[in-house]
Order: sequence, then structure tokens, then C-alpha cells
Amino acid sequence: MNIEVRDITKNFHDFTALRGVSLQMASGDLTALLGPSGSGKTTLLRIIAGLETPDSGHVLFDGVETTERGLRERQVGFVFQHYALFRHMTTFENVAFGLRVRPREQRPTRKEIRDRVMKLLALVQLDKFADRYPSQLSGGQRQRVALARALAIEPNVLLLDEPFGALDAKVRKDLRRWLRRLHDEIHVTSVFVTHDQEEALELADKVVVMNEGKIEQIGASEEVYHQPATRFVYDFLGNVNLFHGRVQDGTAFIGGMAVDMPEAGHDGPAQAVAYIRPHLLDIAYHHNGESHFQARVTHINAAGPIVKVELETDVGDTVHVELSQQRYAELDLKKGAHVFVTPKDMKVFLIDYADYSI
Repeated sequence: MNIEVRDITKNFHDFTALRGVSLQMASGDLTALLGPSGSGKTTLLRIIAGLETPDSGHVLFDGVETTERGLRERQVGFVFQHYALFRHMTTFENVAFGLRVRPREQRPTRKEIRDRVMKLLALVQLDKFADRYPSQLSGGQRQRVALARALAIEPNVLLLDEPFGALDAKVRKDLRRWLRRLHDEIHVTSVFVTHDQEEALELADKVVVMNEGKIEQIGASEEVYHQPATRFVYDFLGNVNLFHGRVQDGTAFIGGMAVDMPEAGHDGPAQAVAYIRPHLLDIAYHHNGESHFQARVTHINAAGPIVKVELETDVGDTVHVELSQQRYAELDLKKGAHVFVTPKDMKVFLIDYADYSI
């Protein structure tokens, strides 16, 4: 099932939640709507579901206009953050509910319902818990029941609103890996909302980064992370070091470093900002001839596969660097050491032109 959103705008009184949003989601894809609170991602999901009506714009399923249709007419499965399970029903009864309340002429037989529910419970690895009540299940198990219930109606589209938001970090990691494997098996077009960057980058075929009711960038995980289109995307996705500077005559002067920026033109000086991810900075004890800045080591966290180093520049700015254990051992780095820091890559934006980058 292909989903197309065309020029959707939605206002709540004097607050504009969505501003002319357009988006296409291919059949069978798992798409993440990623952004901070208030970015419009949940409103967009609810409009796709038919739980909200846009002020203007269109929603199409496989090219068919569905903007005025409700959730049931669209045959959408919806999974909420807080499960929304019936506490007085067993696991089996919760999953079977959507089938049992269908009109008589559309309702499967008792045997068909039982066979479908047990097959789904096996799929989500809960067939041994069919007779348990929600209070007897863990948070991760309850979320899998909610997912099985959404899948029981054989939806054209599966929508998930912060599906792991109520779970602790370990359970979230385990459950999202499980969901990725499940999606690869069932191939139903799925859209999920999250503010967790790691979650979106790990799970999704396509990531839609949203901010203030607009789409900042759409792309595969590696594209939005390694090739951010705007300052917001770079800053929002992952850890980043931020440096202020200026651009003049085609050169950006950032933290004592000079970076060629011919696309900036020669219209006089302009303010600029540079973003550098911690793993794209290297440390050395001697100047190697490349653009660099000097700093002092203030803290080292060597636990884990990546060594996290905190530095202080000559002007008092804090910089974070991530090194491999091998590089850390080669340097024999100590707290208090004075070092040269060289960027392997940086992204420079003119402050007045946020979409301009190199």
C-alpha cells in the first residue's frame, strides 16, 4: 500500500501543527517520522490514520483519495505508546477483539478467529501467554500484544505512535530489533513516530526529519546522518561540536582554521557556523600541516569500544572527540595533555542562509 500526503496543513486554534507537508511512502517500507516535541509528527500520523482531519491537503492510499475516510474505512492498524489494552481481557481476547466486533457479514468464524489469533501470538512470540491478563505481562510483552491486535485485522497500513516510549532502554533496544525482523517478514507498509534518533536510524527504511510543522529532510538513515540538508538536521541527529566563525571572500574562518567556501561568493563578510561530529576529529601531539586548532585534554572516558575525550580550546570552548581504542593506545593520551586537533570533515552553514552548506 503506497501512502501519499499532499500539501497537508493543520491548525489547532492559533497553533499551526503542519505547514504544507507533502510526503510519499512506498509500499512495504518502514518509515520513521522523527523530530522533537511539537514538530508535528504525531499530528501527521493521526491524519494518515484518519483520527484527525487536515484543514487543507490530501491523503491518498494507492492513489485513491482517503482524506474524508475514517480509520476503519482505511483499514489501518494503530499502535499507541501506552498499549491501550483491555485490562479485563486476556491476551487472546485483546488480539481477537477487532475481529469479533466486525459486522456479522464480515466477521470470521470462531475457528478462523482462533487460528488467526494463535498464529499472530506465535509470530510475536506470545503464544504461551494467551490466557494471561495485561497485568501479568511485562511492558515489552504488552506492547507486542498491542502490535498483534493491530495486525489481527489485516491492515493495509500499520501506524505506531512512539511505540517504545514507555519502556526502559534495554527493553526498547531488544523490542525494536524484534520489530525490524517482524517487519521484514510481514512487509506491511508501516509508519512510526519517534523522537529517538538512534531508534529511527536503526529501524527505518526512510527517515522523515520534522521541525516546527515542516519537513527538514527525507532520506535513508545513512543519508540524513552523513549528508544533513540543514543546520537543524545536523544538530538534531547525533552528537556534534558547534563552532562559530565568519566567511569572507570565499573562505570560512572557523576556530582558527581556514576552510575554502567558494560557493559563498564575494559579497562581503557573513556569519557562519560549522558542525563537526566527535568521530570526525583526530588528535595528535604534533602539527601535521593540515587545518587544526590547539586544545587541552580535560577528561577521558575509556569504557567501551569508543574512547570519549573532552577537550578545552584556547578560548575556553568545550570540544568532544571520539577515538578508537587502538588510536587511544597509540597516543597514550593523558588528562592535561596539550594536543593538536584536526577535523577530517566539517559542515559549514551561512547563518543567514540555513539551507546553504558545503
